[in-house]
Order: sequence, then structure tokens, then C-alpha cells
Amino acid sequence: MNVWQADLFRLLSSIDGDILWILLICNSEKELVYQAQSSQSEVNSKWLINQLEKAIQNNPPDKIEIFRPQIVGLFSIATKALNISLETTRRTGAIKEKVRQYLLGESLETLSKNYLGLDKPPPQNVPENVWGENWSFVSILSEEIQKFTQERPLLFCDLPESLLATNSRLNPTTKVPGIVIYGGKKSLTLGRWLSEKQPVSLNYIPTEIGKSGGLILESGLVDRWILATFESETVATAAKAYEQAKQESLGLHFLILQPDDSGMTYTGFWLLKNEE
Repeated sequence: MNVWQADLFRLLSSIDGDILWILLICNSEKELVYQAQSSQSEVNSKWLINQLEKAIQNNPPDKIEIFRPQIVGLFSIATKALNISLETTRRTGAIKEKVRQYLLGESLETLSKNYLGLDKPPPQNVPENVWGENWSFVSILSEEIQKFTQERPLLFCDLPESLLATNSRLNPTTKVPGIVIYGGKKSLTLGRWLSEKQPVSLNYIPTEIGKSGGLILESGLVDRWILATFESETVATAAKAYEQAKQESLGLHFLILQPDDSGMTYTGFWLLKNEE
């Protein structure tokens, strides 16, 4: 599959102070496919369609991936007009690297983080009508992750290729940490909700005293959800160990959803990793 990653962002011209829009497109091999810039007054859906047509040159992509919420509208119109699939995802490491390189070339390296960083809303509570009964910390050996998903009939399963590539670099006996949610009668409803929200990562956020905290689920492009809160030193200690294990697994972790703790049935599995 021919997959492109793209970004369109504003930049203040160092020459005349005007605002420029920069379009960068690369492929999944991190090769620059196309680059363009224009004044703010010219950038609209017609301009973007024209630029994509120039980039295609008889080799249209099957899909374009973007990560910036502000450009979803423009790209939706343009890709629909050109019959190209569009995916919004944080997992766009190739184009983010190209943006950093572009800013370095413009001597704007101090701005690279700001241009890639997106404003995130405060975390919201998971709707009560979908939340499960309980949860716990678990781990799986790196070599067992794909086998785990292949041997179980999962209604929902997300194993991004980039994360499988990360997993392949780990020692097979490295323990990959994760969270299991016991959904009970709401397991299917919660699975549908999670699949819709597109989980990205699941992080422990401690309180100032470090003896309580919560688990924050990052999903979609900028969404954040309070998956669980606790006031237990024992759980906080386990949560710190979970975060330490994530460092040892190159950031890789996972979320499992199952109806109960019998180990007989499973609803979903999501392989996760923090994405800036």
C-alpha cells in the first residue's frame, strides 16, 4: 500500500513578516514526496487539491495520514475530490521528522516542538454507561504479543505496524507492561467505545504526594480520558513500576479488555506507545 503522511502549517516569514503556509508530504520510508508554500490568502481547498495533483504525478497514494486537527477539514475536501483515503492519526513519525528537518533548515529549531505540539483539552471522564467493573496491571513477554492476539478470538484488535517494528527490536524476554480492564456486561460496549476513540497510550499521572493518582488514556488526535483514579500507596507503587517497565520496553505497552478474570474470553487488545 502506498501511504503518504502530510502536514500543512503556518510559518511567519523572516523576510517580510507575512504568514506562509507550508505543505510537506512524505512517504512511509521518510522520503520527501512534495513540498510547497503559499501566502495565507491563497490557501484553501482548491489550492490543496492543486498541490496534491502536482504531487501525485500518475502515482496516487492509497491513503494520506495527517495528525493536525486544524487541517482535517481542508484535507477531507481535497482527498474526497481526488478519491484518496484520509486517516487522522498521531502515529505519523515520518512527516513529523520532515517538519523538524524543515524548521532546522530554516534555523527555527527552537520552534520545532511548538509546531509539532498540539493543544490538548483537559482529560474527561469515561462515560459511566461504558466503563467496566475493575482493572489491574499485567505484563506479556515481547515474543508473546502477536501469539497472544492470534490465539484468541478478539472482537477488537489494533497492532500498528510501527509498534510491531518497535517490538521486534526488543529482547524476546522483555516484559511489556499493560492494563487489563474487566468489562463485565459492558465489555462489548466498552470495546466499541475504545475502538471508536482510537487509543494511543495509557499513562500513570501521580499526585504531588505520590501515593495516589490516575490513569490517563490518550486517544484520537488530542483527546484524553480519565480511565481510573486511586488513593492507594500500593497501587501507586505498582503504577510507578508500570511506567518504569514502559521505559525498558521502549515505550511499548498495551490495553486488554475482557469480560472477567477467568482467562476464557477476551474482547479487545490495543498495542500502545506515547506519540507526541
